[in-house]
Amino acid sequence: MRSTRLMFASAGVLLAVVLVGSGCAPQGLDVPTHVDWPMYRGDLGGTGYSPLEQITAGNVASLTRAWSYSLRTPAMVGGGPGQGSREPNSQVTPIVVGDVMFLPTVDRVVALDPVSGEQIWWRSVVDGAPSRRGVAYWPGEDGIPPRVIFTAGRRLVALDAATGTPATSFGESGEIDMGIPYNSVPLVYENIIVVGANTPRGAPGGIGTARAFDARTGAKVWEFSSVPQPGSIGHDTWEGDSWQGRLGANAWPFYFTMDEQRGHLYVPLASPIPYAYGGDRGGANLFANSLVAVDIRTGEYVWHFQTIHHDLWDHDPPAPPVLFDVPRDGGTIPALGVTTKSGYLYILDRETGEPIFGVEERPVPQSDVPGEQTFPTQPIPVNPPALARVSYEPADLVSAEDTSPEHAAACAELVASAGELYNAGPFTPWVYRAQGTSGRTTLLFPGLVGGPNWGGASFDPNSGYVFVFSQDLGSLAWVEDAAEGAPLPYRRSGPRPSSFDVPMGDARWPCQKPPWGRLTAVDASTGDVVWQQPIGITEGLPADRQNTGRPGRAAAIVTASGLLFIAATDDSRFRALEATTGRELWVSRLERRGNANPMTYLGADGNQYVALAATDVVVAYRLP
Repeated sequence: MRSTRLMFASAGVLLAVVLVGSGCAPQGLDVPTHVDWPMYRGDLGGTGYSPLEQITAGNVASLTRAWSYSLRTPAMVGGGPGQGSREPNSQVTPIVVGDVMFLPTVDRVVALDPVSGEQIWWRSVVDGAPSRRGVAYWPGEDGIPPRVIFTAGRRLVALDAATGTPATSFGESGEIDMGIPYNSVPLVYENIIVVGANTPRGAPGGIGTARAFDARTGAKVWEFSSVPQPGSIGHDTWEGDSWQGRLGANAWPFYFTMDEQRGHLYVPLASPIPYAYGGDRGGANLFANSLVAVDIRTGEYVWHFQTIHHDLWDHDPPAPPVLFDVPRDGGTIPALGVTTKSGYLYILDRETGEPIFGVEERPVPQSDVPGEQTFPTQPIPVNPPALARVSYEPADLVSAEDTSPEHAAACAELVASAGELYNAGPFTPWVYRAQGTSGRTTLLFPGLVGGPNWGGASFDPNSGYVFVFSQDLGSLAWVEDAAEGAPLPYRRSGPRPSSFDVPMGDARWPCQKPPWGRLTAVDASTGDVVWQQPIGITEGLPADRQNTGRPGRAAAIVTASGLLFIAATDDSRFRALEATTGRELWVSRLERRGNANPMTYLGADGNQYVALAATDVVVAYRLP
């Protein structure tokens, strides 16, 4: 019976090659047509969009659970070792190609029947664990069968998609050593596998460059230097020799996006390490905190846009851009939207990197840390406005009328213990505290976890709206003298925990007035905000005050029937919203938090399914 099922799975995988090739990347105003979910965000453009419309605003309230699959203690075919005691903390978005779902669990990669959730095959990952964020799929060529591609620390691994056995012609026995680990989902295009890098702290030379490998053999194809080398564009933005051995500026996003028509890969790059004190790295510090377009086949530089000059806040662009087209003067502009932890959405021409609705270099507050030269200006979009809180005043402190007397009192106590709070608007620097003194504390908004985070944005080609989830959670910190013998003279310090919130029962509640988490719809043709809704409830409050919004890092998906699905928030709910208004249409209580991007697909039984990873289990829903 098992061999029969595997033959069926293999046929389904091969059939899906046609579906993947026909609708995965935006070209002009083309709309994805796939009924599967063949990659992390559905298509190469990262739209998070599905053309499926069986589940509608009129019937979504009838969604019920179809099946679930444990990520903690997998149901095994034929027996084998398990690591059920390890906490999965999964952030996976499964992929579905043909009649097979692929995903990582706590200690293995599995193939499931997407209609029943039954396991087809599993493959243990020894000496490590697969990325908890997902896997990729390569359709094969010239007699080489399709492969499932994933990372496990420094290892890039290829499995036969039909059987789960190692693809022995790839690297050494089905894997290669990437050198620098990458903890997320590779991008697969033609015969190219693109991976990023999660720079290990304290690893000299561990620069976080994006790299590409051959999907057939595992041979390296190219590598892009995220810190420009001598003679390269951007090298002069690092003062002196500060570029040498520089950690950070790493390509850490959960996935990548690309423009198939133009052959452009879009690489978001992170902050330099360390980020909070930059006295040793004067200048704008390219390509840190930048979106860089490179040629997908060669890795050659095309253009860049830097979202923060000389970052001190770890506010990198945490996700690759979403691709779409902007109507203009009877034609269209090929565009993209890239979110940043600093709370902004930059809408750029994806051919050139030029802003479409304007970006201004605005003066920002300056640092008082000795030796620190804060960059005098930062690029702030003219439109859309900030999608997360970027400032704080004393009147913004939560009151008893906003939430509860107990919460307001706890927050007042937190403020009193922090001393004088300092916030001067966007890009407020960390204040300096001389050794042995107390005084001011910077209250940064968005905080260190950012406004928008790794979930990214989604795009609805029917309404033309871009959807961004963001959270409002501040951070408290200052810069002080480092210990004698430290590599740098100053270091960031602060209270523990450093977040601007307080414990209330089993949860933590932010200390500024709500909302604390929200989903925003932006009209891609104008940059205007169409609607903004709090997402998530605070259950410890009276019913009429619970709609506070809650923090979260994941994102929404959107369907052709005008529905948004999201489960980012820490209130352990999965929701469906009306895409044109943000109105909530359906909510399902999860046993644990759904800290992952959902996905949807059409099953072989003709039903549309919506699936989500909720910490230690994947759950799938369909109509009765």
